[in-house]
Amino acid sequence: MSFWELVVVGVVALLVLGPEKLPGAIRTVTGTIRSIREFGHQMKSELSDELRVHELHEKLRQAEEKGLLGLSADEINALAELRQAAADVNNPYGQHVQPAPDTPAQLPAAAPAVSNPPAVTAPAAPAAVAPSSGQPIAQANEQKTPT
Repeated sequence: MSFWELVVVGVVALLVLGPEKLPGAIRTVTGTIRSIREFGHQMKSELSDELRVHELHEKLRQAEEKGLLGLSADEINALAELRQAAADVNNPYGQHVQPAPDTPAQLPAAAPAVSNPPAVTAPAAPAAVAPSSGQPIAQANEQKTPT
């Protein structure tokens, strides 16, 4: 918009809304425009992140097809970036972790898959306490029953 178009829009808004409501309307419009811009920037960054993940996934697939041998520089860089991303996920608070090896000769052997992971058991519930004596209920019942 040119300067004169903005002036005409401002004068019409002043006549329609009046001097009391115009500042609030301007704040609302600028806030809406700001939120639309922020949403656009957020979507752009998420899209670029997703494209980068897709590109890294494709390079990892190509590297796996080669058996991690004779990799190009791009594939080695992609593997290093994926290792760093995995280390960041496993260590989200930035504690010092030894870097992963970059060459296939330094790669560790694959760990065997666990077919039956150990079962997780719930912790034992605390014993209920009889309110009058402060003893566990089972002991309180034993003391009350005559033998």
